[in-house]
Amino acid sequence: MELTTVTDREAVLHDGTSVFRLDNLDPSAEYQHGSVSFQTLPRLGSRLCTFATVNDVHFGETVCGYIKGDPIGPVFRSVPPQPPYPEVMNRGAVAEISAIAPEVVVAKGDLTSGGEISEYERFMAVYGGSFGDRLLHVRGNHDAYHGAEFGAEPMQSRELRGATILLLDTARPGFSNGTLSQQQLDWLDAQGRSATNPVLVFGHHHIWNPQVDPRSDTFFGLLPQASEALLAVFARHPSLHGYFAGHTHRNRCQRIEQAPNAVFVEVSSVKDFPGSWAEYRVCEQGILQVHHRISTPDALAWSEKTRGMYAGTYGHYAFGHIEDRCFVIDGTPERQ
Repeated sequence: MELTTVTDREAVLHDGTSVFRLDNLDPSAEYQHGSVSFQTLPRLGSRLCTFATVNDVHFGETVCGYIKGDPIGPVFRSVPPQPPYPEVMNRGAVAEISAIAPEVVVAKGDLTSGGEISEYERFMAVYGGSFGDRLLHVRGNHDAYHGAEFGAEPMQSRELRGATILLLDTARPGFSNGTLSQQQLDWLDAQGRSATNPVLVFGHHHIWNPQVDPRSDTFFGLLPQASEALLAVFARHPSLHGYFAGHTHRNRCQRIEQAPNAVFVEVSSVKDFPGSWAEYRVCEQGILQVHHRISTPDALAWSEKTRGMYAGTYGHYAFGHIEDRCFVIDGTPERQ
């Protein structure tokens, strides 16, 4: 049994495809369910707004676990008459996100598998058809690799009650890793300088961490130079509370000494284990990130199957620790 989600008043555990939901819990309290011990998160006052994110939805993908030139397996496919697994997983994500009535849904890249217009049109039918003008989206490396320009808007913003959302295009056409332009950095600097609400920044590529990652122009995420520039902007503006990415298909939350007031987060993919989306609860005294494992029966059956990818190592890698999935986003001194 695994603890998947914890908030100030709820917990969700999974045992394979079985789901256990615990409600009406006390904040900052210790609990035991079966063999799992956990502590709920603190209560942060009244809710001001709620929004959600997805990433790595990969419409059009047909083989899961395949890396070009790497024979490691196993790989998985949808077998007819089963629908394609991106349809299964994204249909489940949309149903669960719709149930929380979010003010905004942010899709932060890899909307498609191969950057095909038909794949993007399917993404827009599923997400745009459900959320309309509440949807913000940006491209990732899968979308931009072959030169497609959908989702290529460099900077986007949305004001909510109690928070500001900024969305950056980090893709480099033709490359798997990402970067930021000086224009984007200057815009982010100006946004941080003028902000009156906590600001959460989203993009596809995760940050290079100078404390742990070797410096290399082949780094899989944001290039080191772009990452250093991003950290410098965060360091100047405590209104910037966090940078949230996808791309790695794992859950991870890092704190980096160059910008100690912010969190640098990766959220695992929709399309395979654990099959994730993230909820953000903006409250009077802080913001919660709440990880959700898509738990419609067909989605759980698929994501549980894909746990064993990459010679059985994927499950531990992608799931992360509970502290990587569900946590309080703090930042400015008045919210700590």
